Amino acid sequence: MSVPPTAPPIGPSTELPVTPETNIPVGNDQTSDYEDDFQSDTTSLASSVTKYRLENGRQYHAYKDGAYWGPNDESQNEQLDISHHMFTILLGNKLFLAPISSNPQRVLDVGTGTGIWALDFADEFPSAEVIGTDLSPIQPLFVSPNCRFEIDDACSEWTYAPNTFDFIHIRAMYGSVADWPALYTEVFKYAKSCGWIEQLEMSIEFKSDDGTVTNDHVFSVWSRTFLEAGEKFGKTFRIADLAKDYIVGAGFDKVVERKFKLPVGGWSSDPRYKELGRWNLLHCEQGIEGWAMALLTRVMGWDYAEVQAFLAWMRTGLRNRRTHAYFNVSVVYGQKPLGDEDI
Repeated sequence: MSVPPTAPPIGPSTELPVTPETNIPVGNDQTSDYEDDFQSDTTSLASSVTKYRLENGRQYHAYKDGAYWGPNDESQNEQLDISHHMFTILLGNKLFLAPISSNPQRVLDVGTGTGIWALDFADEFPSAEVIGTDLSPIQPLFVSPNCRFEIDDACSEWTYAPNTFDFIHIRAMYGSVADWPALYTEVFKYAKSCGWIEQLEMSIEFKSDDGTVTNDHVFSVWSRTFLEAGEKFGKTFRIADLAKDYIVGAGFDKVVERKFKLPVGGWSSDPRYKELGRWNLLHCEQGIEGWAMALLTRVMGWDYAEVQAFLAWMRTGLRNRRTHAYFNVSVVYGQKPLGDEDI
């Protein structure tokens, strides 16, 4: 069993085409704190998948129980919608970066969550049939006529006809997939010739350019703990660093990777970074209990009280404006070569 860290006493709209080596400007206000088996066929929404598991005060999916560690309750769903808004701002108020056609016909959103990306895409491209898949039936019941949702495990064999989709979108699936190369093989198989894949992933490792995220900072402890939990769980949290090579290896051409910095908190003097940082702070504060509870209790062997103590330490760190932390975000897109219809 992993031993929880000992916390110290609790106390006191636009695309950003930057590389991880570019420093984020720091604002002047630094004195105050912030308050593998492919198993199942695609399944439609039905009573067999609308049951839930309740554990440590949080609600989890029951379909493929334990395959994913995140809750699917109202609090975590709000975090998913916050992250959608944040990532859209990060991409310059865009839903994606890939140079897809202006008239996509069939689009798949893998791990759709609340379905908000799929719904926004369907609104922007009314010609497209948009399908969102997820383990949890947490999507709205009344949606655009060109958008629908299916309860499905992306890590099981896909049941669509090969060469179906013009665009396959994946976002924030870190810690959710045991065999990424197998998943990309499925994506390649079911993308049309000249169809596109795009994946956005955020590193879970807190970084700083000025040394304010030290090795013993709670952010560093958090990063190490979750990287270890992912390895024990058999589903890596490092996919942001691996996606490009895997996508190339699956056979995609014209593969491009764009890297961004996403501040944690509104500490930057740059208005764009400040806005993103404020959204990310809200994203983290809303999400940390859900991210932590199942992984740390089921995988790392902590008890509920130990997790709550760690979360209290984390919240103190998140509200400290003098820590200039950020996450690296990677967006990778690529195209299936012309003529690869039988792959």
